[in-house]
Amino acid sequence: MCTFPGRRREESMGLRFFCYLSLVLLVWRPFEVGAHDDPMIKIMEDFSGYPIHEPSSSMSLSVDSQSLQKQIDELATFSDTPAPSVTRILYSENDVLARRYIKNLMRNSGLTVREDAVGNIFGRWDGSQPDLAPVGTGSHIDAIPYSGKYDGVVGVLGAIEAINVLRRAGFKPKRSLEVIMFTSEEPTRFGISCLGSRLLAGIDVLEKALKRTADGHNISFYDAARSAGYAHNQEDLTSVFLKKGSYSAFLELHIEQGPILEEEGVSIGIVTAIAAPASIKVDFEGNGGHAGAVLMPARNDAGLAAAELALAVEKHVLESGSIDTVGTVGILELHPGAINSIPSKAHIEIDTRDIDEKRRNQVIERIHNSALTIAKKHLDIMITQDANRQHIQHGTRANARKKQFLD
Repeated sequence: MCTFPGRRREESMGLRFFCYLSLVLLVWRPFEVGAHDDPMIKIMEDFSGYPIHEPSSSMSLSVDSQSLQKQIDELATFSDTPAPSVTRILYSENDVLARRYIKNLMRNSGLTVREDAVGNIFGRWDGSQPDLAPVGTGSHIDAIPYSGKYDGVVGVLGAIEAINVLRRAGFKPKRSLEVIMFTSEEPTRFGISCLGSRLLAGIDVLEKALKRTADGHNISFYDAARSAGYAHNQEDLTSVFLKKGSYSAFLELHIEQGPILEEEGVSIGIVTAIAAPASIKVDFEGNGGHAGAVLMPARNDAGLAAAELALAVEKHVLESGSIDTVGTVGILELHPGAINSIPSKAHIEIDTRDIDEKRRNQVIERIHNSALTIAKKHLDIMITQDANRQHIQHGTRANARKKQFLD
């Protein structure tokens, strides 16, 4: 995955796509490109560690930045909330319209389009040797409530534009290239992140769990999928699973969702590790009452218990001693939710992440113990911990060469 700064996204789009296209070209070897003195080829060779063979004719890469920005802006209009925010929830009306928009762009770029049972969308550009395992590139377009218009979207629209650039340059790959729009990267509707990609990876536990999964309005996953045109006449989703070796490589362009690259004045970076998230859901139940009638010594305030746990999350994360350990209390709900009523129930959801799985799990254990300690103050408690995911460390060659590439 390569990332670029989040705030200046509309600036220097050509430079970022030059870097991205260089990486895209790296996965197709050998190449049919121009002379050895081409500076772009030298950068690609220096970064990849591979020589580029078979020079034939000059190839000029020209990104249509204006068209790409226009597509990003148009896709942002398929939203449940007004601009500049974007809200696009899985299988909603705007999600279906956005999918249609993506498929039309793929077809207009000469790609062969197909979809699987959950709505992962594939746009294929056949190479000269289509029997070889293809190279995949892409991302997602679903958007959490009130998000920005670039998250995920750049990886999908950028991949389509990358193919357009290569086509205009007269490039013909040996391996096929497949642009993938993954279904439901965000957990907004069903509480399951990376749903489409995890099914592609053959996660059998998830496939079985979806049979009994429903959203907050008690709409089952299958009913929601069918309302959007997917999962028809199917009682299982194993058809989505990919066979081992289905792709030879995968590359994703993504915005940096933090300030580091921008603060350092770096236009693009190469991801070296992906932090594995884990979530904890805690429910406290105390005693309600009128805010003016129950004296402080007699209270079992579920809201204060949740607040105390939120502070404990920050404390335990900072105690890890690593800048890569993060914790977020993204949801805190109180019942009955009146200013003059003592909360009798509190629901809190915690997200913890780290590139070091052992360190993350230690933080989770400390949060868990803090919740139990807080609950000893005459409160009932229920703790649910979602399945942990493992972190991913990327190749050492890319790590060693990323600075030279960016220079």
